[in-house]
Amino acid sequence: MLTNSNFYVIICSMKLSDYARKTGVHYRTAYRWYQSGQIKGYQTDTGTIIITEHDDNQKSLKVAIYARVSSSENKSNLDSQANRLTAYCAAKGYQVAKVVKEVGSGVNDNRQKLIDLLSDETITLIVVEHKDRLTRFGFNYIETLLGKQGRKVEVINLAENGKEDLMQDLISIIYSFSARMYGLRRAKRKTEKIIQELQGQDENAVG
Repeated sequence: MLTNSNFYVIICSMKLSDYARKTGVHYRTAYRWYQSGQIKGYQTDTGTIIITEHDDNQKSLKVAIYARVSSSENKSNLDSQANRLTAYCAAKGYQVAKVVKEVGSGVNDNRQKLIDLLSDETITLIVVEHKDRLTRFGFNYIETLLGKQGRKVEVINLAENGKEDLMQDLISIIYSFSARMYGLRRAKRKTEKIIQELQGQDENAVG
C-alpha cells in the first residue's frame, strides 16, 4: 500500500528529458544539475533518469539574480541579461527575491554589490547567466564556500562568454601588472601598445 508521501513522489516524478523541456533548458544542462545534486532523482536499470524534484524544494529557496557587464559593454545589455535570468527563473518556478545589476570587470574582486550579495546568508541560490558574469577567476572557490553554508550558484549557460568582455578583463589585468612594474603613466602607454599588438594579431588571424 502506498503512503501519501510515496504517492506524492510518483505524481511529481518525470523523466529528465521531460524535466528539461518543462523548465526550458537544454538536456545537457539538466543532466549537469542532476549530476551535481542540484535536482533530485535516480537512474533506472535501463539508464533512464527520473527526476523527483518538486515544489517543496523550491519553496525553501530564496533566489537572487546577479547580472554584470563590463564598463566597455553597452549598458542596455545589463537589462537584457537580467530579463533573460528572470525568464529562466520563472520557467523553473523560482520566486526571485532580489535582482542585482552591476557594472565592472570580471577580474575586479572589489565589486561591492557582489560582495553584499555573497555576504547575505539569507540568499540560498544565486542565478547567473555565465560563470564569468560572477567572476572571471575563482568560481569554484566561491561555489565551494557557498556550499558549506547550504547555498549554491546556478549557471544557465556553461558556454564561454563574449570576446568583448574577455578583452576588457584582459586589459584590466595587463594594466594592473604594468602599473606595478612601470608606474601609472608608463603603464597606460605600455597597456595601449600591448592591446594594439593583440588586436593586430586578432585581425591577421581573421584575415
